[in-house]
Amino acid sequence: MSAAARLSRLRTYDLRFPTSRELDGSDAMNVDPDYSAAYVIISADDGGPEGHGFAFTIGRGNDVLISGIQAYQELVIGLSVEETLADMGGLWRRLVHDSQLRWLGPEKGVIHMAAGAIVNALWDMKAKRAGKPLWRLLAELSPQEIVDLVDFRYLTDVLTPRAALELLEERFEGRERRVGTLLQEGYPAYTTGPGWLGYDDEKLVAKCHEAVSAGFELIKLKVGADLEDDRRRLRLAREAVGEHIALAVDANQRWDVAEAVAWIEALAPFDPHWIEEPTSPDDVLGHAAIRARVSPVAIATGEHAANRVVFKQLLQQEAIDYLQLDATRVAGINENIAILLLAARFDVPVCPHAGGVGLCEQVQHLSMFDYIAVSGAREGRVIEYVDHLHEHFVDPVEIVRGAYKAPSVPGGSAQLREDCFPRFAFPDGSAWSQAHAEPTLTK
Repeated sequence: MSAAARLSRLRTYDLRFPTSRELDGSDAMNVDPDYSAAYVIISADDGGPEGHGFAFTIGRGNDVLISGIQAYQELVIGLSVEETLADMGGLWRRLVHDSQLRWLGPEKGVIHMAAGAIVNALWDMKAKRAGKPLWRLLAELSPQEIVDLVDFRYLTDVLTPRAALELLEERFEGRERRVGTLLQEGYPAYTTGPGWLGYDDEKLVAKCHEAVSAGFELIKLKVGADLEDDRRRLRLAREAVGEHIALAVDANQRWDVAEAVAWIEALAPFDPHWIEEPTSPDDVLGHAAIRARVSPVAIATGEHAANRVVFKQLLQQEAIDYLQLDATRVAGINENIAILLLAARFDVPVCPHAGGVGLCEQVQHLSMFDYIAVSGAREGRVIEYVDHLHEHFVDPVEIVRGAYKAPSVPGGSAQLREDCFPRFAFPDGSAWSQAHAEPTLTK
């Protein structure tokens, strides 16, 4: 890399995949999702590897997120490549602490997700230029380098930089052994593939059989639209998978607190591994109340939590049993590292959300880094997997007997194939402009 190289170009793309046509991704709150990516590519004037990143949406509003990404352009273009990639903590603060743009959050919503897309794209560039997959690049950082990536503002009442450093130093000794285990065994996965709410019973049962044959030991079903329908579907799923496969359920924020308690009690005989997003993702006290009243049924949430502060409060209030971070909901890898450190501080397992285009590809790197450098554990932890749209990525996820195989290609696995852009650009791509959907949109 030239010492004088500068970030010279930022391109954005509104990419939407018409998954609503087969009801892939459907749940009680999101009945017709079109998996979408507000996609960004960042280039440098030295011609070196570009950085690819995106934030995930489910269709309408993807263009709004694109505008948010573009709003950061003047803060990025012209920066030194060498200096920026050497100080990713400083880059995060430059974007998220901008005195004007942060007013639109602050640190939440569209503008925060837009910053995350840029941050993730520059991490992708950094990993490609280092010739390493992102998980390995992160795992090879020293404890102090990891701490330097994190903004501890609003966290120091529960986690100080010094405490985070001590935690990371305690985990340091076993890193290489854990790398070997990861390369040999992969990282455990669970699947939501059978459980979309729009699927009929026949498709549900068939996909449950497929999931068990593929080696998954945990399957998740969407619930929350109709209680008796949920009970019937859970009964069918249990009959299909047997007693030794775990079943989790996801309400996608459908219920008020009292309603959640009653619904969960009605589903408890099916022994759910966890109840996911039982109420509003912002209602920390509501989650705590639900968890206290339905114990020992476990509560999981996090995919829609706006920032590290919400996660801090969920953990402080003992509101969750499983923390479900998302690769693109918060402001990128740096903030997710803060969330991983919080989870390790409270000894709560992280089981990331990954339903949506490219989320499996991106979040696997975070879980693998967490195992090697932060929590030091895989037990009781799984990454969500859905079997949609991976064929469109240059480095798609690979599942072997119910586990994510560690990526070996340099970068963060976010890069889409070139043929995606003319097909899925909205609204003029061929998948949208033709009268009928192209075949083989999903596997």
